[in-house]
Amino acid sequence: MKIAIPKETRDSESRVAASPEVVGKLVGLGFEVTVEKGAGLGSSFTDDAYKAAGAHIAKDAATALKSAEMVWKVRAPAGAEVGKLKKGAMLMASLDALTDGAGMAALAKAGVTAFAMELMPRISRAQSMDILSSQANLAGYKAVLDGAAEFGRGFPMMMTAAGTVPPAKAFIMGVGVAGLQAIATAKRLGAVVTATDVRPATREQVQSLGGKFLTVDEEMEKDAETEAGYAKEMPPEYFAKQKAVVAEHIKKQDLVITTALIPGRAAPVLVTKEMVASMQPGSIIVDLAVEAGGNVEGSKVGEVVTTANGVKIVGHANVPGRVAESASSLYGRNLLNFITPMVDKETKSLNMDWEDETVTGTLVTKDGSVVNDRVPATKAATKKAPAKKAPAKKPAAKKES
Repeated sequence: MKIAIPKETRDSESRVAASPEVVGKLVGLGFEVTVEKGAGLGSSFTDDAYKAAGAHIAKDAATALKSAEMVWKVRAPAGAEVGKLKKGAMLMASLDALTDGAGMAALAKAGVTAFAMELMPRISRAQSMDILSSQANLAGYKAVLDGAAEFGRGFPMMMTAAGTVPPAKAFIMGVGVAGLQAIATAKRLGAVVTATDVRPATREQVQSLGGKFLTVDEEMEKDAETEAGYAKEMPPEYFAKQKAVVAEHIKKQDLVITTALIPGRAAPVLVTKEMVASMQPGSIIVDLAVEAGGNVEGSKVGEVVTTANGVKIVGHANVPGRVAESASSLYGRNLLNFITPMVDKETKSLNMDWEDETVTGTLVTKDGSVVNDRVPATKAATKKAPAKKAPAKKPAAKKES
């Protein structure tokens, strides 16, 4: 089977879908891998490194994709990219399937069998395939470093001959994978860390990393987690209480990192303009949800906004891409771990198990239709309408399709 790894075309996307190390493993499994020229340069992977791993180098995307039976990408193909995919090819990428119904319909129309890797089920054996976790981990780490770079003081307490520098106070809002890594990184840098989340089960995780947990409403938080482990959308009264608790706490914080995301929905607003206005000059807020609408009022995608009272709101786009080499390496391993169990070691052929939970959970388009009920572009909307039975007196109506 031929696998193509094209260069990403989205603005500011520096990642690539597989590292040379992963390509070498694919070749070892019996795949023929083609990488578009320059695809890995944003992640510090050279064409020569891919060649050494056993890949062919294609001069452009069209050449790489024309005969590929499987395509690995970081982001969903858009516009003319879709037309370059071979009919019947398998596509594995982060597709934004829950919010881009039109994009999924386009892939179905093109006859592509598409897997939205962000929909990987949260089950134990799929942890090594979970692109959201691997990329969020790096985003949480980088968010702290980005905040520290903007902060005008040191993070750890420093006792010097000239006096003592107090430790920075960091507040992490949302204790998923990104939040936990942010807590760990801020602690390593010497900050005093507090964190909050709607899921009470995260309290012990925060404490195990040396942080203090800020509770909003224990009773309401008992039913705040889905079976898949994601945060539920909370009722308005919860957010009213959260606003009051956070408003008082945030006044004293030097660094705030927001990470709250709800799959398929706009990010909830956690930090209001009034809260920002109450913070001290020089304080930093990093909004990791800025591309999903933002957790912070006033944050802007791709910008560092300085407010009237001297608070900086950091809204970098594609934060995992800011550590592209590590992000690409982990992303490629996620995809490799997804397909490896389905490779016959003797014949070195891919035998997809269409009943496997990891396959049914991520599969969004197949045989010309959208087949995942969670996707806005439903199966019914993308199927060709059946021909209507025309009356005998109107033979011309038989041309309907």
